[in-house]
Amino acid sequence: MPKKKVTIDGSFGPRYGSNVRKKWRLVMEKEKSGKIPCPKCETIGSINRISTGIWHCRKCEAKFTGGAYYIETLRGAESYRISKRKQREIEAIEE
Repeated sequence: MPKKKVTIDGSFGPRYGSNVRKKWRLVMEKEKSGKIPCPKCETIGSINRISTGIWHCRKCEAKFTGGAYYIETLRGAESYRISKRKQREIEAIEE
């Protein structure tokens, strides 16, 4: 009899609920794909996670913070846009 194919969350079995297993599957597929670009040098596939929220680029040796499972979070992207806008406003005032 052929073996049953299971996804990456198949090791959990029926435990923890379907929503938790689905979210875990999405996180692990994104992390294992290795197609995450470095925000500093833009190299694809050189990022690895050191610990929760701390990321490291092997090429440019940059160390930066982000989300627990994703490099950029929605809140972080929003604060980055706000800080860039404020910086442009200050530069416009100084000129």
